[in-house]
Amino acid sequence: MDITFKKKKDDLVCDVVAKSTDFEHGIEDFKAEIENCSHDQKFITVSPECVRCNLCAEECPVNAIEDAKLTKPAKIRDNCVKCEICAQTCPVNSIKVIESTSDLDEDITYNLKSIKVPHRTLRMEKIDVNPDKCTSCGNCTKFCPTKAITVKEGEIAVIDKDICIGCGSCTNVCAEDAITLKRKLGNVINGQKLHVDEDICVYCGVCEENCTMDAIKLKDNKLIFSEDKCIKCEVCSKKCPVGALKLERLSNER
Repeated sequence: MDITFKKKKDDLVCDVVAKSTDFEHGIEDFKAEIENCSHDQKFITVSPECVRCNLCAEECPVNAIEDAKLTKPAKIRDNCVKCEICAQTCPVNSIKVIESTSDLDEDITYNLKSIKVPHRTLRMEKIDVNPDKCTSCGNCTKFCPTKAITVKEGEIAVIDKDICIGCGSCTNVCAEDAITLKRKLGNVINGQKLHVDEDICVYCGVCEENCTMDAIKLKDNKLIFSEDKCIKCEVCSKKCPVGALKLERLSNER
């Protein structure tokens, strides 16, 4: 997906004026002056195709995803650090990583681009239905992405193990815990790399204070970076005041 659209600068000025506190209190001669600028941002969102497996919530390293329920998909919380592990993990590609750029000149030009991320392997190893617990409600069939589950009226659920991918949507929505699943989930794929430029680092400590995984430490006026702890989020690189940390997307996207 690559979408570009524009908005008149005058319309943005009107929006700012309309939302200003001064305007709300009756100072109607308030004027907004907006300088030309550019802004980049990344969004991660869950599409309606979510199959309620909750793999994304289970794998999120910062607890930034609200569990999916039978009646609603998973939801990205405000504390998301944009590490993209959820997008790598989603078995049906319902989690989208979108990069947006906005350039303000005579008009405002917005560009939204969907980013392809590498996907972890997922394999079903064993799945069973407990006949003593299954109530034949059929909830398990509603979100199965491969239609591997069938439930005839009054009978227990039947799973076609040849096409089951082991996502776990059925186990998550089953109110009776009648389905047990053993699966194998591959490692997170290193799709990005953090570059540390110590020549321009001022050792201010902002990166250490904000790193959610304790992957960056300052010791004896040296920056110590633990690659194995880093989840390739964008927190440190966005907050570094001198641009000493840069996150680069690698070319192994697929």
